[in-house]
Amino acid sequence: MNNQSDDFVFMQQAIKSAIAGIEKGQTPFGACIVKDGVVLARSHNKVWKNKDITAHAEVEVIRKVCKKLQTVHLPGTTIYSTCEPCPMCFSACHWAGISRIVYGAGIADAEKSGFRELRISNSKMLALSGSPMKITKHILRDACVDLFDRWRRSAKSQTY
Repeated sequence: MNNQSDDFVFMQQAIKSAIAGIEKGQTPFGACIVKDGVVLARSHNKVWKNKDITAHAEVEVIRKVCKKLQTVHLPGTTIYSTCEPCPMCFSACHWAGISRIVYGAGIADAEKSGFRELRISNSKMLALSGSPMKITKHILRDACVDLFDRWRRSAKSQTY
């Protein structure tokens, strides 16, 4: 499955995860992993909850799927992320063998909302790495950018 209507459906799942995280006082990032049209797992950022700077939504969902499937290899999967993965998360996707990254908001959007982003795009990392991953950008971007506003309005938001 690789058509735009599927991408919208699965990105909505990542958005729901981000909203759940916001409601729990976490930062506005969500992700889900899909294989053969089936959502294997969803997660949101848990940095504040776990007191773990590596507990980004993408890393959290990769951990869930690896545990569920009892493997560290996830070929044939697509990760949907509400924001362009940071270098750490991009690397985790690469090492897990995820076939495709689909994201909504870009790094610049996160930076505008006050997050300390490293300004290296997934496209640049892909070109430098030689990874066979595919990247699809800006699916439901406006809805994903709106998550930053929702987070800022939340009484539970913390300074990042």
